[in-house]
Amino acid sequence: MTRDRDAAGRPRNARPRDALGRPLDRAGAGPGGIPAGEGGASGELRIPDDLVLDGAAAAALAGQLLAWGRPFHAHEVLEAAWKTGPAAERDLWQGLAQIAVGLTHAHRGNARGAVALLRRGTQRVRSFQTEAPDPDRPYGLDLPGFLAASDALADRIEEHGLAGISAADLQPRLLVADR
Repeated sequence: MTRDRDAAGRPRNARPRDALGRPLDRAGAGPGGIPAGEGGASGELRIPDDLVLDGAAAAALAGQLLAWGRPFHAHEVLEAAWKTGPAAERDLWQGLAQIAVGLTHAHRGNARGAVALLRRGTQRVRSFQTEAPDPDRPYGLDLPGFLAASDALADRIEEHGLAGISAADLQPRLLVADR
């Protein structure tokens, strides 16, 4: 099978995905042949590969996606911000994207991957904070609260696994206004 490519020839995965970002087969069934059903025959809406948002818009959209329990999609927004934003903000956006991937791993049942990405992401955001003029609340982000929630979640998963982790635990608030 040939790989999906964009107009410039770069590889792109145009396959539909479920709510947690897992690719569905092209016939509309998910992993293990499970029908897409609830996500629609074509799966969830995709974040465009060429998305360009300013920092405030990226923070707002990612915050909303996390609140909706869509950390994979939030990751795609945050990844777009890191790839198109100012170089001085790379650690911020990349770290937030890594935390979103950690949340995705937790949703998918991968405790080890969740802890690793939550820890790596919080470390990267803290690296950004040491250099930033507004280290705690750029673009309306609540970095102290979000990082504390991410650290606490990683600690709980490390100590007890994913048992007892609720859906609400996997939806930390990203924005100050969310509180």
